[in-house]
Amino acid sequence: MQIYIELALAENFCMDFCLLYGAKLATKNLCSFKKIALSSAIGAAFAVVAPLIKLPALVLQIIKILFGFILCVICAKFNKAKPLIKFVSAFYILTFLTGGILCALFAFFNISYTVGGGFYISSVPVAIPIFFVLIIVLAVKALADKYKGKIDKIAVKCRIFVGQFSVEEQAFFDSGNKVYCFGQPVSIISEGAASQILKENALFESVKIHTVAGSKIIKVFTADKIEIITEDKVKTVKKVKIGISPTPINSAVLHPDLSEVN
Repeated sequence: MQIYIELALAENFCMDFCLLYGAKLATKNLCSFKKIALSSAIGAAFAVVAPLIKLPALVLQIIKILFGFILCVICAKFNKAKPLIKFVSAFYILTFLTGGILCALFAFFNISYTVGGGFYISSVPVAIPIFFVLIIVLAVKALADKYKGKIDKIAVKCRIFVGQFSVEEQAFFDSGNKVYCFGQPVSIISEGAASQILKENALFESVKIHTVAGSKIIKVFTADKIEIITEDKVKTVKKVKIGISPTPINSAVLHPDLSEVN
């Protein structure tokens, strides 16, 4: 089967983009689309050049696997090892699952294919339509988020525990809360509530948030647990990231991801 370099570059770029974006979703990493695109372009170039390198097959496969790690380092946002390990693991799992599924589909439908740079180049360019479907889904989601705003709010009560201290707050889940810290959702409380449960030597992390007034840096700490109290039950979530609001607020703003945690 004749393979054109343009098709190989496009196919591998689209496949890398989908896999890296899948890893971003799976780990809730805050990496930007620009970094995903840059990493995908580097991966596509390597995928085209790799088959031309005269090395033993085993050595070349090891290089391909290590290069996948490099793509993740270029793409992922991290300042500790754990978020990077999670991102790399998700990327490799998605890569192997996708490769296995494509191999099975090609064999079932008797589609001819060749392998380039660790990805499949077939007479049917699978990754390219998947990429454009992903772009359409992201565009529709962006429009939906824009017009949906912050109207989805569910009022609850919450108790936040740090060591032997606790504080009870009126709270609500807000779909507009998009704050994450190293891939973990961040709920927001007032400075007054935080002062009741934190000691002077409390450990903080810093996270940039975007508000109508502009960007701000907020302090984030890890609570031992949070109890979310509704009319019919109490849900407990351990090791929750809590941010301290830079402006006065009357209620705690819970991250919508916490409503999905069992």
